[in-house]
Amino acid sequence: MTSIKITDPETGSFAHILPELGFNCYQFQAMVDGQCIDVIDAHPEFEQGNQRPSSSGIPILFPFPNRIANARYKWEGVTYELPADKTYHDQTGNAIHGFCLDLPWRVIAQEESFAIAQFQLSIDGKNRLKYWPGDIFIEVKYEVKGATLRADIRVGNPGTTSVPWGLGTHPYFKAPLSEKSSAKNCLIEAPASEEWVLEDCLPTGVKKTISDAHDLREGAWLDQLKLDHVLSGMPEGTDQYESLIMDEQAGLVVSQDYDSLFSELVVFTPANRDCVCLEPYTCVTNAINLTRQEAETGLRVLPPGSEIKTWIEIRAGKVIV
Repeated sequence: MTSIKITDPETGSFAHILPELGFNCYQFQAMVDGQCIDVIDAHPEFEQGNQRPSSSGIPILFPFPNRIANARYKWEGVTYELPADKTYHDQTGNAIHGFCLDLPWRVIAQEESFAIAQFQLSIDGKNRLKYWPGDIFIEVKYEVKGATLRADIRVGNPGTTSVPWGLGTHPYFKAPLSEKSSAKNCLIEAPASEEWVLEDCLPTGVKKTISDAHDLREGAWLDQLKLDHVLSGMPEGTDQYESLIMDEQAGLVVSQDYDSLFSELVVFTPANRDCVCLEPYTCVTNAINLTRQEAETGLRVLPPGSEIKTWIEIRAGKVIV
């Protein structure tokens, strides 16, 4: 596969993206005062297409993030079943991570510091169109500027009927941030005050006050965390949130700022890997099957001909003492 390289000419920071595999940004190296910070984790053979598309880089999860229980849901009286030979599934039979992380996107613009690509279900995922209530598209612009990687995102409905949707990203952040450091020196922070009650990775529809083991508001050491949980209860009265990795021994920090449209955050600590996933979601896992619950799921419906814009920024820097 052919990757795209985008570079900030002033600093030399750069990113690599694979349009043929979900427009996945699988490498971001930020230059901070002449020091190179390797931010994103990916398997060595990822760019050859020899790894699961959800296992590296920044997979884009759309039009639903995470799982749909039993690969089945009902929308406006119609039952949809997502077969394993046509859509991405987990090992227990749930549809997972949407329709566009494992298919090629169309690159529509590219210059030295940015690239823009689109995925439209009726064009780029024709064999999956009948498994969603209508056509929908996503457009992502990745740009490197200084020590920041920014994603500007546009979601639109080109069809004639309203369409449900959710969006998430699944970034694998390197931790520690230096070969001279370790996980026990990495502090993970996120602003969530609640979490969803899960059964077999699926929300029951109930939220509770976040447990001490999952509370990252004051920071928690990475080596003490074992997480694959959906956090919620983000601060009110703000238009953006921040989660971060602070490597105290290396004196480095990577922060992820994102639009308040992303009301949920999945935190995942992959086993036997030096990384952590901090995944902003616009809706909770399995939201399309939780629409009759009292809890706010974040599932949105896009009217015909309309669109919505959002953004995420990943920034590297030094710890300010």
